[in-house]
Amino acid sequence: SNFATPFFAEGGNFCMSRYFVRRILATIPLMFIISIFVFMFIHLIPGDPARTIAGLDAEEWQVEAIREEYGLNKPIVTQYVDYMVKLFHGDMGESMKSFTPVSELIAERMPQTLKLVFAGVLWAPILGIFIGVMSAIKQGKIFDHVCMLIAITGLSAPGFWLGLMGIQIFSVQLGWLPSGGLDSWKGFILPSFTMGCGIMAVLARYSRSSMLETLREDYVRTARAKGQKESLVMFSHAFRNSLIQVVTILGLQIGGLLSGSVLTETVFSIPGMGRLLTDSIQFRDYAAVQGLLMLFALQYVLINLVVDLLYGVINPKIRLD
Repeated sequence: SNFATPFFAEGGNFCMSRYFVRRILATIPLMFIISIFVFMFIHLIPGDPARTIAGLDAEEWQVEAIREEYGLNKPIVTQYVDYMVKLFHGDMGESMKSFTPVSELIAERMPQTLKLVFAGVLWAPILGIFIGVMSAIKQGKIFDHVCMLIAITGLSAPGFWLGLMGIQIFSVQLGWLPSGGLDSWKGFILPSFTMGCGIMAVLARYSRSSMLETLREDYVRTARAKGQKESLVMFSHAFRNSLIQVVTILGLQIGGLLSGSVLTETVFSIPGMGRLLTDSIQFRDYAAVQGLLMLFALQYVLINLVVDLLYGVINPKIRLD
């Protein structure tokens, strides 16, 4: 047995490494497909970016010169190939609006968005999972009904409405919190609440249903029959096994936070990547929109990869599969 233990441990690590490599390689064709859809979506947006840059009073030859400069007069397939070749070399193109590299624009706006996302992730998942687990433990009681009512309200209320109502109540009427910007810790409260409320509500409902399903399993009844403490049964047996489904939902929700920052940053006038995306779409800035959408897609894929790897930490049996 002394030789078997390191052998299986090494085999498990090898299987995990091989699984990790396979998942990384699988993202390559996925991102390639996403790039096609993103590129086609951008070019289906109504309007002519060359005309927008030149101005409404510009002569046709001036508009045509801009199309020539940015390659907009080439066939769409050629434009896509040129874009992908530059992207593989780390060149995301130049913004048609500010005439600066898109990578610099993203690097300038990214800290604001990451701060906002971190503020939402800091409290929403923890509170949502806690509410869901406690509701399952106290199923049918007043605490359970109140928590599920809060969860349903959080799911039903649109994010922009929550943001506007928060500004109206806590900024305009009470004057407790700023209505925009992230200049102080108070500035994070309303935006993070707007972003995190939906995540908290979703995780509360899924945590409750997953916990209730786990509590009906045979191994939980067996642990209780052996006379183990109820707290040990709940958190050592039921809670850990119920986390597998919750982690999946958590990964999807966090993956949507970065792209979901568009609404929050617009409502609270935060100069992040979401605000940059809306401004770029309005200006028909192809390079900036493509770069941002590809970045949002990449982070979504990577977060789901991390979630898959976390399965092996939560449930060791998955590592053998």
